[in-house]
Parts: sequence; structure tokens; C-alpha cells
Amino acid sequence: MPGDIVDQATRSRMMAGIRGKNTRPELIIRRGLHALGFRFRLHDRKLPGAPDLVLPRWRAVIFVHGCFWHGHDCPLFRWPGTREEFWRTKIGRNRVRDTEVEALLDQAGWRVMKIWECSMKGTGKIGIERVIPLVADWLRSDRQGGEIRGVDHAGG
Repeated sequence: MPGDIVDQATRSRMMAGIRGKNTRPELIIRRGLHALGFRFRLHDRKLPGAPDLVLPRWRAVIFVHGCFWHGHDCPLFRWPGTREEFWRTKIGRNRVRDTEVEALLDQAGWRVMKIWECSMKGTGKIGIERVIPLVADWLRSDRQGGEIRGVDHAGG
């Protein structure tokens, strides 16, 4: 790959190691909510988008989004310098899919919370000690949707 700092085999191995579920931010959220007594199912494939956490008692689902993979408007997201068309297409499709999945879940009567990686990582993080109580408050509320993000950008 022109402009890449590692060879193709190394890059391939690195990309293959990136998880889609059971990521570190997801595990942190799961531990924190479990410690507060919340019980949930994981990656329920019967629901659109197979949400990271499903809390049937609260009729709520939680997605823990990686800022890069979902094209978040935060300091953790930067467009790659190589294969630009590929990445713009891929991340664009992810964004469209996220919107469609949220609409389907909403129509089915589920409440949807998005927790962005930047809320727990980077210079704009608000920290897990704030994220978990925010999620718990939202779960106990009747608010339909929610979003938790870092503070170094719009909406933080």
C-alpha cells in the first residue's frame, strides 16, 4: 500500500485482529452496568443490527461504537491517507446501516443508546466514571434515544 508504514502482510494481520464485538470499550460498559445490577443479553441476532447489549426489562438496546468504523465527528476519527475511495465507501455504508438499524429498532418499540469510543478514550473523554451513571440514568428513564460522546467536539 503506497504511503503505508507497514508491509501488506503486517497490515492484513493487524486488520484481522480488530474485533467487531467484545471490544475493550464494550467490556468496560458491560462490567459497569452489571455491577449496578443491570442484566442483559449480548449481540441478539434476532434484532436489527445485533445490538451489543439488549436489556429486555428496559426495552432498551445499547451500541458501543468505535469512532473510526462509524465515521464519528470527533478527534479520534481521521480519514485514512491510503485507499481513500475504499474507506469513504465502507464508512459511508456503516453510517447508512446505523441509521437504518436505529429506525427499525425504534419502529419495533426499542429504545436505542449509542455510546461512542471517544467518551472513554482520548483527550476529550468524559471517563467511564461518568459514562456508566449516564447510561444507568437513561435506562431508568423513559427517554427514547440517547447518545454519549466525548467533549472535544460538537454535542459533547
